[in-house]
Amino acid sequence: MILHIKNMVCARCILAIENILNELGIEYLNVKLGQVYLKKELESSIKNKLEENLKLLGFELLENKLSKVVSEIKSIIIEQIHHSNEPLETNFSTLISQKLNHDYSYLSRLFSSIEGITIEKFITSQKIEKVKELIFYQELSLSDIAYQLNFSNVSYLSSLFKKETGMTVTEFRVTHDPHLKLIDKI
Repeated sequence: MILHIKNMVCARCILAIENILNELGIEYLNVKLGQVYLKKELESSIKNKLEENLKLLGFELLENKLSKVVSEIKSIIIEQIHHSNEPLETNFSTLISQKLNHDYSYLSRLFSSIEGITIEKFITSQKIEKVKELIFYQELSLSDIAYQLNFSNVSYLSSLFKKETGMTVTEFRVTHDPHLKLIDKI
């Protein structure tokens, strides 16, 4: 059985979910972004306790099938942008379509109808947050950042950064305030 959980965006989220599962004595096989693979189906009383504990930490158990699909789309994007060190070898539309085995136009319409923004806008927001993080830690050049996040060139990255944040990359570096947003709040 698979549970779908909203707002799981990082390794600490996985640890938090594992802690909740262990505290409640729920046996599981694996926990990954947005999903928990259980050994067996939950009794309704345990499921209710799980829902309560999840809500206390800002997570939400997804019951609606369409919401689960949107959560999976977000998890794929977040995993690729924030947790993969390898540049994407294809485009996001192909990656998402292949992983979810659905036509991208359907997934795009579904995402927009539930989230109120396009998948492309969500990807852009996630990329800009990753750019902020990488700039703040000064480990990579802007050229390396553009390559890692699949921007066509540094100029495009710079103009998109200015459009999304209201400041240039240089202005951002000078402020030393990363203005980072929590991934699940983007």
